[in-house]
Amino acid sequence: MNVVEQYARAQIVTDADAPQAAGRTVPVRLSYDPGRDPRTVRVSLPGPAGREWSLPRELLEQGLRAPAGSGDVQVWPCGRVQAVVEFHSAQGVSVVQFETKALTRFLRRAHMAAAATEPVPH
Repeated sequence: MNVVEQYARAQIVTDADAPQAAGRTVPVRLSYDPGRDPRTVRVSLPGPAGREWSLPRELLEQGLRAPAGSGDVQVWPCGRVQAVVEFHSAQGVSVVQFETKALTRFLRRAHMAAAATEPVPH
């Protein structure tokens, strides 16, 4: 199967589970498995809690251009080269800032993986 995994450096702006992490740059794992769910990407923050959020691939794409989202996940551009992803949980809010080019590269690879798994029309 065409699973896509990519690590991206991200800055923790706020972290509900680890307030001491604010301001740190960490490796965040981005993953996409079209066989598991072709509409969803996963974002995993490092740490003992192993926090992972699932969000619609389309939401991440839209959020790179304009504010998008509702409920548990919000995404918006921050200047010309960064994007912010805000995750809401029972513990509070975690805000993570990425370089837009890292997210764009991941989404490009996810699109290629999705296209490779689509059935060929006869």
